[in-house]
Amino acid sequence: MMRVGVLTVSDRSARGEREDRSGPLLVELAGELPGAEVVAQAVVPDDVPVLQETLRRWADEVHLDLVLTTGGTGFAPRDVTPEATLAVVDRVAPGFAEAMRAASLQVTPHAMLSRAVAGIRGRTLIINLPGSPRAVRENFAVVAPALPHAVQLLQGAPSAEAGHDYYR
Repeated sequence: MMRVGVLTVSDRSARGEREDRSGPLLVELAGELPGAEVVAQAVVPDDVPVLQETLRRWADEVHLDLVLTTGGTGFAPRDVTPEATLAVVDRVAPGFAEAMRAASLQVTPHAMLSRAVAGIRGRTLIINLPGSPRAVRENFAVVAPALPHAVQLLQGAPSAEAGHDYYR
């Protein structure tokens, strides 16, 4: 079982001025992962303390296995999702962001503007995704194949090590 949270980071959506289309799409996509259940969803403003508090609570109190954020990863002055994420993780997991940027560069040169990060807090994997629905779909497709195994490893599942035979 994989307990998932989806966090939309958007000032306008948090104020009700714009419909959140990326969060619901991410809920749908995450729900298609084997054994996944989305148990937490929220929309918050581009505010470092609010983001940090939500990420900490979801990892430490709600005990989510995976938190997917959407939005706040670009160059705009209010795009602070990476900073908030880095402030709460214990260890970075750079492969996820590297893979998303590499794949996105095949689609658009604007992928170089992504500052998305990924990291681990306790036993929770946190991954930043872009804010547009199209970019969410494209980037989630890149990381999705690795998510079940990553969560198994964080959960300490005995079967998780079996996936490492691929490299022997």
